[in-house]
Amino acid sequence: MENNITVHVQHPDGSRVALEAPTDMGLSLMEYLKACEYDILATCGGMALCATCCVDVLEGEDKLNEMSDDEYAMLDTLPDVLPNSRLACQLQLNPAMDGLVVKLHHAE
Repeated sequence: MENNITVHVQHPDGSRVALEAPTDMGLSLMEYLKACEYDILATCGGMALCATCCVDVLEGEDKLNEMSDDEYAMLDTLPDVLPNSRLACQLQLNPAMDGLVVKLHHAE
């Protein structure tokens, strides 16, 4: 469909799953991954307060919106944050994100 993008999720074993994500429903990447039954706690409900939806962006980081101060501050509390880590709750699905590759931060 024209309002869908492909988001790839890399599993701990290195395999990747391609998911077709809608961009016309106002979903965040966190909401979409939860709907696809990925193990994301999202205990704060998407308010950038808990970092339980942290993902590592493996490809397509340049396609994402700039990190907010709140997101940066929350990521800064994680002991094992990577330069390419983002909070999935802060990433609204949009057409520019087509081809994005992410890995759940704590899926090891």
